[in-house]
Amino acid sequence: MAQAIIILAIRVVRFAIRDYNYRMQSPSFIITNKILSSISKIEAAEEVIKHAPLLPLWEKQFKEDAVVRAVYHGTHLEGNQLQKDEAKDVLMGKDVVARPRDIQEIINYRKVIELIDEEVRKKIENITEPFIKKVHRIIVTKVLDEAMSGEYRTKQVVVKNSQTGEVTFTPPSAIDVPFLMREFTYWLNRDSTTELHPVLKAGIAHRELVRIHPFVDGNGRVARVLATLIMLLGGYDIRRFFSLEEYYDKDSHSYYENLQKASAGDLTAWLEYFTWGAAIEFDKVKEKVLKLSRDVKMKERFGGKQIYLNDRQVKLVEYIQEVGYLQNQSFGTVIQDVSEDTILRDIQDLIKKDLIKKVGSTKAARYVMV
Repeated sequence: MAQAIIILAIRVVRFAIRDYNYRMQSPSFIITNKILSSISKIEAAEEVIKHAPLLPLWEKQFKEDAVVRAVYHGTHLEGNQLQKDEAKDVLMGKDVVARPRDIQEIINYRKVIELIDEEVRKKIENITEPFIKKVHRIIVTKVLDEAMSGEYRTKQVVVKNSQTGEVTFTPPSAIDVPFLMREFTYWLNRDSTTELHPVLKAGIAHRELVRIHPFVDGNGRVARVLATLIMLLGGYDIRRFFSLEEYYDKDSHSYYENLQKASAGDLTAWLEYFTWGAAIEFDKVKEKVLKLSRDVKMKERFGGKQIYLNDRQVKLVEYIQEVGYLQNQSFGTVIQDVSEDTILRDIQDLIKKDLIKKVGSTKAARYVMV
């Protein structure tokens, strides 16, 4: 299967290079072993997660955690000064003492994530200029002058190094932006691009929107949101557990450096960076699911059905898998602020599901994985 994926990727990308050059500024890229390896890892991770026999009922918690990470890192990358816990508090509607702009950016990013989730549910066929402007309008609400919100820039801008002040990139002239965006969305939605692997398509779109720099401010956030949407529409949602923003923010220097390399016209380094980041994030989701999943035999034992656990049961299973066993005296360590009776009921349910078993009958009895 891996060989088939690689062969398909090579064939598709060769076609995509011709198509990309046809309509847009002529960048070039080579499909390296690193890119193919990353795509293979992404495919493998998706396959594992899709067929995992144990996916907990706290899927909502997974998603909420991914949203917090996406919102925090997506704004922190642009200079937002809030800490992760503060960003989470803002999302929960709690009062936070901080710059109004920082708080508003968090709220805006959450709203735009909700928007793309809605668009994925509706299975939109095309990503249009009005939609991209709508994304921008949400991202800069109460942050940018309303006259510039959701509107293409009408003046020349430059990108500078935040530390040295050096101009690192000069985007196209403002007069060219409407034409470039029309060409960009034409390429994005034409039938031939559906043959391009969604992760590569997302990477190219990310870079192209940053290159065009259609707005006065907020271009990076729009590009990252757009890349995520393309992956989700392409079927790479992984239950929306991932956050590419976290990968970028953890080494922002590499992120901007690879975007800068792409400005010279060769996308190879950028696509290596982008696909590798997607592979890392998808693999993190896979490992988390595997930690909660037993093995193929479990799936066979339950007739292929997925097993749902509450968050306390997940913690209990994780602890037993890590330590090897669980004893009554450890309950308070594993789960705080919950009565022993509640934990015992959760354990009895796990025993009924044939996930764990009790060894011994005294207070020194242990609960172990089946």
